[in-house]
Amino acid sequence: MFTDPAGLLSLPEGFSYSVVSEAGVTLLESGHRAPQDADGMASFVRRGGSGSVLVCNHEIGGSEPLKVPQVAGLTYDAKANGGTTTIEVDKNGKLVAQRVSIAGTHNNCAGGRTPWETWITCEETEAILAGGKRHGYCFEVDPHDQAANQDPQPIKALGRFAHESVAVDPFLGRIYMTEDAGTPNGLFYRWTPPRTSDGSAAEHDGQVWFLDPRRDTIELKLHIAYTPSDQDSDPDGPDNITVSPYGGVILAEDGEGLSHLVGATRSGATYCFARNELNDSEFAGPTFSRDRRTLFANVQSPGYTFAIRGPFRQQFEAAYTTSPWRSVFSVTTRGSTKCSR
Repeated sequence: MFTDPAGLLSLPEGFSYSVVSEAGVTLLESGHRAPQDADGMASFVRRGGSGSVLVCNHEIGGSEPLKVPQVAGLTYDAKANGGTTTIEVDKNGKLVAQRVSIAGTHNNCAGGRTPWETWITCEETEAILAGGKRHGYCFEVDPHDQAANQDPQPIKALGRFAHESVAVDPFLGRIYMTEDAGTPNGLFYRWTPPRTSDGSAAEHDGQVWFLDPRRDTIELKLHIAYTPSDQDSDPDGPDNITVSPYGGVILAEDGEGLSHLVGATRSGATYCFARNELNDSEFAGPTFSRDRRTLFANVQSPGYTFAIRGPFRQQFEAAYTTSPWRSVFSVTTRGSTKCSR
C-alpha cells in the first residue's frame, strides 16, 4: 500500500481516487453546503445508463453544524437534522449534482437497497424529539424521482428501534433488519413475521454472518479477533458492508484508531484495501457502480465521498492466494496479524 501524498486515502499500486463530495465544500442544488457525517450509501444506474446515482445517509443526530437542509416538502420533522442526499456522478465518477432527497430524520446510519431500485434509510435511534415526533424508523427514498420523496413517512411496519441495516429477500419479500444497540445487545429481525436470531457471545471485535433465507439458516463467516491493545493495525468494528462484483465483500471499519476498507473473499481470506490517512473517522457506505468500474465510499468526518477506480479484478484474485489478515478473520483461528503503515 502506498501512502497518499495528499494525506487522504492510501491505496494499492495501480489504484487512484477522486473526491466526489466534501462536507461543507460541495454545493447542493439548493445552494446549501453538503451536510456532514456521510454514512450508509447505495449506487443506482443513472438515467440514460451513463454514470451512477448514489443515495447517501447522513448520521446527524444533534448539534452538528452542517445539517441536512430542511427542503420544503421533503422534511419529516422540523426538529431533526439528519436525512439523505442524492449524488449524481458521470461515468468517470465526477460529480454532476447533489441534492437533498429527504430531511428531518434523525441519525440516519445504514439501510439497504430494494429489488425495486429504491433505498431504505434507517434511523439508528429511539429518540422522541421536542414536539413529540418519534424516531427510530425506516424511510424509503427514490434515487430518481423527487416527487416520490415528497411528504416522507416512516415505514412503521418495520418497527421502531435503533435500526442499522436492511436487506430485502427478492423472492419471498421478507425484510431482514439489524439493530445497533448495546444495552445489552442488538437483535436481528425478520419481518413477516418479526423474528430474532441469537449471535455469538464470544469476545470479539466484530462478526459477519451469512443468512440463507431459503434454508432458514444463519452461519458465522468472519470473526474479528479481540485486540484492544492494537487499534491502528488490527481491524475492528465492521459496520457498512457491500458485496463485491468480483467475489467476496468489502467492509467499512468503524472502530477505534485508524480506519480501513477491508476486503474478504468467499473463502475467508481478507486484506486491507484502503486506509483513511486524514484522521480516525470511520469509513462508511461502500458501494460499487453498476458497471463495476468504480467503488464509492465515504469518510464520515469531516465528510468526503470518494470514487475509487483501478484493477479490482486483479486485486480480488490476488487476495485468494495471499492474505495478510487471514488469521484475524478466521472463524476457527482467533489470532492476530498486522496491517502496517
